[in-house]
Amino acid sequence: MHMEPGVVTGAQSLLGVATATGALGYAGRRALEALRIENPAALALRSVIATGLVLTFFEVLPHHPVGVSEVHLILGSTLFLLFGLVPTAIGLALGLLTQGLLFAPFDLPQYGMNVTTLLVPLFAVAALARRIIPAGTPYVDLGYGDVLKLSVTYQGGICTWVAFWSLYGGGFGAANLQAVGVFFAAYMLVVLLEPLVDLAVLALAKAGRNTAGGPLFHRRLLQGAG
Repeated sequence: MHMEPGVVTGAQSLLGVATATGALGYAGRRALEALRIENPAALALRSVIATGLVLTFFEVLPHHPVGVSEVHLILGSTLFLLFGLVPTAIGLALGLLTQGLLFAPFDLPQYGMNVTTLLVPLFAVAALARRIIPAGTPYVDLGYGDVLKLSVTYQGGICTWVAFWSLYGGGFGAANLQAVGVFFAAYMLVVLLEPLVDLAVLALAKAGRNTAGGPLFHRRLLQGAG
């Protein structure tokens, strides 16, 4: 999902700054809301863990350049189910920034585009979860169908943003369209794999309720919303 240097340049890159400002601003507003109802220390702890996991996903898990971008196993829906919206958003934003500062400084000019690509689909996942998951249902009781919907929403959102940035910067030429299509096709493997990872993680959480019920994880993982 990393946009390659040179795809969007010059004045066009200001759009990435604008979208990132909006995405980070929304995440900040949700963080303030969460601080009113959650333990700040627990929220900070989950954010730190999510940041470390995101950095690990980016640097350790397999990632290959395909078409217009790279295919990553980001596990955004997994992080959401484990830690909640705010820690996951913070983890994605800080993990991406840390990667750029420590390992990939050539990605920093694309940070606005890349953080938008990661965060906006996460917000869509949170909205979908509120709509399709009954308030009394803990996440550990989700079935494959619901987990698949969350994963497709996240990964589909990433693909959509990558395609947008690629077409916005590179145009609608045949070569660019083909590169976008190749990326989409490769990302389908992630769409198929992530729900299985989600279910495995949820099964582990359900089996280890004593551990998963602590401050390391979001309350909704094991409990209904009300």
